[in-house]
Amino acid sequence: MLSIPESELIESFVRASGPGGQNVNKVASAVELRFDVKNSPSLSEALRARVLARRDRRLTADGVLVIQANRFRDQAKNRDDARARLAEILQAAAHVPKKRIATKPTRASKERRLDAKRQRSTHKQQRSRRNWSED
Repeated sequence: MLSIPESELIESFVRASGPGGQNVNKVASAVELRFDVKNSPSLSEALRARVLARRDRRLTADGVLVIQANRFRDQAKNRDDARARLAEILQAAAHVPKKRIATKPTRASKERRLDAKRQRSTHKQQRSRRNWSED
């Protein structure tokens, strides 16, 4: 299990948009969590490469992952949500895709394909063999 120290996470709190009445104007409940993937000593080289290789709009050009959480009206819930989403991203990147093994088609499958092509060919040739002058 991967653990990231608090010192590597940068949190900033901003006012959330959307419904919330008077509360939305005075409480900074939305969380912006920043994690420097490129320079993090907590990540292995392989994991870092997989995270940086992902086409994720939350990843900046400098290799910083920015997660914005404003799903809840409570700041603590938004903090937990942002951290959970960071964990999901890192878990998804930790999964190493299985290497594909190239295979050849079997002899029977080649023969079935060629038989189907021959049948189609004869079917199309029979269309053009009609004698139009007799009509």
